[in-house]
Amino acid sequence: MRKLLFLLPGTTQQFFAGGLTAELKTLKLAQQICDADIVTYRQVEKDRLFLDQVLADQRYEDCIFVISWGFDVPRLIERLGDRPTIYHAHSSGYGFTLPARMPIITVSRNTMGYWGEKALGSLIYHLPNEISPAFENRQQPRDIDVLVQVRKSSEYLLRQLVPALQPQCNVVLLDSYVDDLVGLFNRTKVYLYDSAEYWGRYRLTEGFGLPPMEALACGCQVFSSVNHALADYLDPGFNCHKIAGYTTGYDTQRILQTVKNWQDDPQTSPDFFAPYRAEQLLPRLRTILQEINTFFDYQPQQQSDIPQLTRRRIAYLTLKRIAAKIRRG
Repeated sequence: MRKLLFLLPGTTQQFFAGGLTAELKTLKLAQQICDADIVTYRQVEKDRLFLDQVLADQRYEDCIFVISWGFDVPRLIERLGDRPTIYHAHSSGYGFTLPARMPIITVSRNTMGYWGEKALGSLIYHLPNEISPAFENRQQPRDIDVLVQVRKSSEYLLRQLVPALQPQCNVVLLDSYVDDLVGLFNRTKVYLYDSAEYWGRYRLTEGFGLPPMEALACGCQVFSSVNHALADYLDPGFNCHKIAGYTTGYDTQRILQTVKNWQDDPQTSPDFFAPYRAEQLLPRLRTILQEINTFFDYQPQQQSDIPQLTRRRIAYLTLKRIAAKIRRG
C-alpha cells in the first residue's frame, strides 16, 4: 500500500480538539496496516514532516495525503494539486465541494449522507471514530450526581437547567482539560450533553460526538441532544434520554429521578461499543485502504464523467421536468 501522510495544522496544545484526538487515533490504526506519518502545515514541529518540505521532495510523490481540518480543506486541495488525496470527513456544512478524484472516509453515517448528496461521483466510505478501551465501567462508587462539560453546551443547559439542578443534587461543571476523564465519568451518575445550539451557531454539524458515547461506556446515564451524528448511536428511551424535553421542570424531574434510582448496572451492552473499538475498526480500515489504493492505480487513466449535483444542475433538472410537464399538457 502507498504511504499515508496525515495533514494536521499542528499537534500541540493550541490545536487540541476532539477532531485532532480522533485523527491521531486513526493514524495509529493506519500504522498497523501500512506506513503512515504526520505532516504539519501551519506550525513547524521538531522531528515532524512539514508540508512545504514534503511537496518539494520527490520521495513523497506517490504517497496518499489525508486531509481533515474542515476550514483548511479548500486551501489544502489547491496546494496538493493532483496528488492522491483522501478527505477524512468529520463535521459537515463547510460549503466546499470536492473533486471526484478524492475518496471520502466519513466518521458517521450522518456525514456520509451529507457527502452522498454533495459528491455523487466520489468513492465514499464509513469508518467510525475509535473509543479507547480505557472507557469502561469500573463498577466503583459514584459521588457526582450530574456532570456537565461546559464547552459546546447550550445556554439553556448552563443558564436554566444547571441552576435548577444545583440546589437539589451534586452538579459538577467541567470547564478545563482533565487528565483522567475515564475516572471522572466513573464517578458520575448522570452526564448532560447538549451541542445542537453550538453547532447551529457555526452552521456546521456534530461530526461524531465522542463524549456521550464515552460516558455511556463508563456506565453513566446520558441526557443528550440527538442532533447530526449523535443520532447515529443515541436512542432516547433505550440507551439515553433526550435533553431539553419540553420544559426545564420536566428535564429537572427526569434527571433527579434518574439520580435517585441510579444503580451501577450496565445500561448498555458491551457489544454495543464493539464497532467503535480497534478490533473491528482495523479490518474495516484495511478493506477501505485496499479499495482506495486500487482506485488510485486506476484514477490517472481517465477523467470522471459522472455529473455532480450542483445548484446549476438542480436548476437544469427542475426546468427539464417543468418543460416535460408542459409538453404533456
